[in-house]
Amino acid sequence: MSPAPAAGAPLVGAPLVGSGARVGEGVSFGAYVVVQEGTVIGDGCAIEDHAVLGKRPRLARHSSARGEVAPLELGARVSVGAGAIVFAGARIGAEVILGDQCFVRERSSIGERTVIGRGSVVDNDVQVGARVRVQTNVYLTAFTVVEDDVFVGPGALTTNDDTMARHDAEAPIRGAILRRACRIGGGAVLTPGVEIGEEAFVAAGAVVTRDVPARAVVMGVPARVVREVPERDLLERWR
Repeated sequence: MSPAPAAGAPLVGAPLVGSGARVGEGVSFGAYVVVQEGTVIGDGCAIEDHAVLGKRPRLARHSSARGEVAPLELGARVSVGAGAIVFAGARIGAEVILGDQCFVRERSSIGERTVIGRGSVVDNDVQVGARVRVQTNVYLTAFTVVEDDVFVGPGALTTNDDTMARHDAEAPIRGAILRRACRIGGGAVLTPGVEIGEEAFVAAGAVVTRDVPARAVVMGVPARVVREVPERDLLERWR
């Protein structure tokens, strides 16, 4: 074993904290953490190895994500996994868990007690509610809205541009809307602008090209309604 560092010696991999950053009481840092200037970290947060907080966006000239970017704000008792990158301008609610290597961009918001899984992406201008469970390797594209208590299975993805970049600069970008307590199965694809109704269920691997009614179960390519979510499966029975 290597000898312990002498009293007062700097720790190997100590966090790099930029000017004007505010760090609350009881915050723990892993090795080689970077906290950019102006970032606000609430009390009791745990920031693991190699995380980057408050990264400034660097955008292509044609990007639609331009605008003022405020400092990153983490609420109390947020956990940020190893290698995660959270941009300036994001707002992270209390007791959120951001998994290892996840990526959260500017002007996004994540509500309290939500979990974002390993390697998942929350793009710019995404709104995620409270108590949402986003599993591993999910992509929430720009301008997606995810309401409270939604479940998004591993590898699911959303899209926001029907033309795949061949449109006028003024053309709107439309993310998906996931209403309260809906469930999205693993590997599902949601096309631009679709709305998944409250308590609806999208089966694994489905490709959703049109709105899904509340409590509908859909599956297939393209997804079609096959039945209704039964009373016994509604969220209120599982709280």
